[in-house]
Amino acid sequence: MNRKLFLLTLCQGLFLTNNVTFIAINGLVGLTLAQYSWLATLPITAYVVGAALSTAPVARSQRLLGRKRSFQIGLLVAAGSAGICAWATASQQFWLLVAATFVAGYYSANASLYRFAAPELVAPAFKEKAISLVLAGGIVGAVVGPNLANVTRGLLPTPFVGAYLALICVAVLSLVIMTFIDFPPHIVPAPHATTGRPLSQIMRQPVFFVAVAGAAFGYAVMNLLMAATPLAMKMHDHPFGNIAFVLEWHVMGMFVPSFFTGHLVKRYGVLPVMSSGVALMVVCVLIALTGVELMQFTIALLALGVGWNFLYIGGSTLLTEAYRPEEKNKTQGAMDFCVYTSVAISSFASGVLITTEGWTWINVGSLVPLALVVLALWWMARHRVQARRPIL
Repeated sequence: MNRKLFLLTLCQGLFLTNNVTFIAINGLVGLTLAQYSWLATLPITAYVVGAALSTAPVARSQRLLGRKRSFQIGLLVAAGSAGICAWATASQQFWLLVAATFVAGYYSANASLYRFAAPELVAPAFKEKAISLVLAGGIVGAVVGPNLANVTRGLLPTPFVGAYLALICVAVLSLVIMTFIDFPPHIVPAPHATTGRPLSQIMRQPVFFVAVAGAAFGYAVMNLLMAATPLAMKMHDHPFGNIAFVLEWHVMGMFVPSFFTGHLVKRYGVLPVMSSGVALMVVCVLIALTGVELMQFTIALLALGVGWNFLYIGGSTLLTEAYRPEEKNKTQGAMDFCVYTSVAISSFASGVLITTEGWTWINVGSLVPLALVVLALWWMARHRVQARRPIL
């Protein structure tokens, strides 16, 4: 951990503060404003769809403008979109809220690259730990996000308007911190400079496929259950304080392990760590199926968070083996596009399933993508064993 990495970690924490606050309140605000209850999570879905569609423009801005300027643009978008969310909520305009969260997706796509910028701030031997430590900044979001939503939701006559206004301050603070981070000098590419192999060739590598499968399906399952949790708890008469408490422990589970996940990857290998992540997500489902009391929600979401951490950091680390330096922007953008697309589908499905099928079936259904991740990891392990086998 050096000064630059520490500051980037703080920016990651403020980014997660934005995300966790969005998760905590967008579904509830959507439930209040939407004409039909099954549209409640559409503001969350719009946020993820906006992020998915922003991956290509963000990759282009990173390539042309460099890390720092691109990240600063994302933070300006975060502040502006949060202001529009506040206005939409105060004026009871559901579709304006959806549009605002869609625009906010640009910030999400931009800030998700903090984890890939981290290895550029340390020596190559520490790339796994750098990714892990930056993601550990999410602990700030774990503590601040739910409590920020809880404290500010009643500051103004319309519930949650104060929470959106607070996110403007969060974005401005992150913008100030970003000005003090010195990234490696950006070299503007020549008009016809090579960007390496075609993306289609990079994506055909087993290492790319498994890295994306682990990160995308793991994120989709996590988001499916996390986005449904506030609605499920509200349906079972839990107060908002309980919802904030569960989300706080969930996000702690997502990011506290980041302090040692990099060490685990370096010691035991990326595939065993990712396999452990799948196992923890299955534990989450089994606990969630035992009941709908505060204890079950808390323990299940805690296990879900840790499982996501192992899969996401493992997948992100594995992806670094798939590209050359000149290919990093498009490869990272391709991964995030796949991740955000899967999360967008799960976000919308979350609202539909929780309001039609209920908490039980949404948990049972999450076992299907987890089974696909298990198959991908088994295939990758077998492929690596065969690659090491000497040719007779």
